[in-house]
Amino acid sequence: METEKLYYDDPFLRTFTAKVLTCVPSTTGYLVTLDRTAFYPEGGGQPADHGTLDGAAVTDVHEKDGTIVHTVERPVEIGATVTAAIDWTRRFDHMQQHSGEHILSGILCRDYHCDNVGFHMGADTVTIDYDAPLTWAQVLAAEEEANRVIWADRPVEITYPSPADLDALDYRSKKALTGKVRIVTFPSADCCACCGTHVLRAGQVGIVKVLSCQKFRSGVRMEILCGQRAYRYLAAAYEQAHAIGQRLSVKPLDAAAAVGRLTEELAAAKQRAAQLEEQVFSNIAAEMAGRGDVVLFQPPLRSDSARKLADAVARACGGLAAVFAGDGAAWTYALVRADGVDIAPLVRSLNSALHGRGGGRGGFAQGSVQASKADIRAFFHDSI
Repeated sequence: METEKLYYDDPFLRTFTAKVLTCVPSTTGYLVTLDRTAFYPEGGGQPADHGTLDGAAVTDVHEKDGTIVHTVERPVEIGATVTAAIDWTRRFDHMQQHSGEHILSGILCRDYHCDNVGFHMGADTVTIDYDAPLTWAQVLAAEEEANRVIWADRPVEITYPSPADLDALDYRSKKALTGKVRIVTFPSADCCACCGTHVLRAGQVGIVKVLSCQKFRSGVRMEILCGQRAYRYLAAAYEQAHAIGQRLSVKPLDAAAAVGRLTEELAAAKQRAAQLEEQVFSNIAAEMAGRGDVVLFQPPLRSDSARKLADAVARACGGLAAVFAGDGAAWTYALVRADGVDIAPLVRSLNSALHGRGGGRGGFAQGSVQASKADIRAFFHDSI
């Protein structure tokens, strides 16, 4: 028996009563069919509604051959009349996302001769795939027009055209259709065959915001947010910009420019620090000239800095340069032999004796040890 689908008659229906036709156990709960339902089943990229049947949680909804099957956490009595409630927050969110996607896709497909070939409504964002390249400027232009359509707040039109009228209609569809076709029209934006739930007026979408547009196969993959999701995202983005602005003593909308200036200053400071570091390393190496094997202890250094110091000292001392950077019992090391003799056997012994990890080949090795300065000195006294 085909289920009467109340969500098509009134997508804003939140509660209803229905007669239980079947109830069978499954691995996910109990599969329940009703004579009528306002629960929308998963399909076309739109997730299923959730809610309750006489207080029992409805966790999933699917359609099979016109029959709507509800996954319910506990059994309900066959033949009984139950009171159902839709999780309205979830339903309205889905309607906002789906309707916003229609408006944006209709504009993009009309203006840039592409097709929507994929649609997924995730818990965080909506993902749409188009089969043609789109520039960011084109996407932003479509986004602006989509929001104008929303603000115009015209009613959404739902029709079931006759076969003759359907043949004459210019509408979007991902596949060839037969039988009764449901056409959803957002005036000035989109005309599309769709079985999903939508808002009654464009203004109920609230806002559309495109987050990203990246190359995907022969076209692009876009992430968007609509309605409350978009509002929450933009509110969080503003709060972040406001916090950054306060740290930099600028207004939120000036934060990006201030960060740009700060980045340039940081790059210049890093360059100057690298020059000074190189000068210090050169002075240390000069002090080690001709000493042969040496072990040096330094304050914490980046791994590449420890390697540069070991390299400079090895060239000057003419033997093994062992640089340990850190303090206490935690050290990173860089070992360099100027003559290129294989250092691997020494590294294996060092790691074993000093609880270390790392390695290398030829005349260079890097790693870390957990040992005291005295233990490190004792190891090299016995090993070199």
